[in-house]
Amino acid sequence: MEITLDADACCGAGQCVLIAPEVFDQRDEDGVVVLLDAEPPAERHDAVREAAAICPAAVIGIHA
Repeated sequence: MEITLDADACCGAGQCVLIAPEVFDQRDEDGVVVLLDAEPPAERHDAVREAAAICPAAVIGIHA
């Protein structure tokens, strides 16, 4: 799994950070998503998929 982000479209809701804090974080100054791990291990894939599914701005891309 490889993750991409469209940080310019991020609305800063932070749901991704709550679901997968090992993979996503937010910038302190504006809350925009930051990718901590672009290729997370298999045990984090379900959380990443959930984070992508609930992202209100749909900025998380998942590629096999």
